[in-house]
Amino acid sequence: MNSTSRNRNGAHLAALGAALALGAGAVATPAGAQASSVADYRNVIANDMRSCAPGKGPAVRVTINGIKNASGTVRAQVYNGTRADWLESGKWLNRIEMPARSGRMTVCLPVPASGNYAVAVRHDVNGNGKTDIRTDGGAMSNNPAINLFNLGKPAIDKTRFRVGDGVSAINVTMKYFG
Repeated sequence: MNSTSRNRNGAHLAALGAALALGAGAVATPAGAQASSVADYRNVIANDMRSCAPGKGPAVRVTINGIKNASGTVRAQVYNGTRADWLESGKWLNRIEMPARSGRMTVCLPVPASGNYAVAVRHDVNGNGKTDIRTDGGAMSNNPAINLFNLGKPAIDKTRFRVGDGVSAINVTMKYFG
């Protein structure tokens, strides 16, 4: 393996470490979404696509591309678009977890009010609920470039997007180390 491949694999490893750790071992944290709204953290919800139907919202329709295989589970989480909440343990607003399907999946993540949010997705390939850096995959809103210096946790400015009163649509692409 040449140094370029090692650096690329190292960057993927670091990126996956941050993305895959999302929600692992989270501790409940009380309220407070954004200045304009109040929301509870840690809501586990079903993937109800009716929440993303025309005239509904606020919500985010997330198309997850590049899912490696149909084993394990896929978890999508939406966070307030703040530095204090982004990828912090227990600071996710809504989570959907469902059996993985190879290729592409779509989920609907309602949000408490219009505002700024960020999304993180994890593919737990063996479904063990643990981060297996060499097999699991991850993705984030805006598909940011990842580098080793920020340990795979891109700044909120790279992942944040605006949701209005309706339904916003985003696409994310899974990244896997192996």
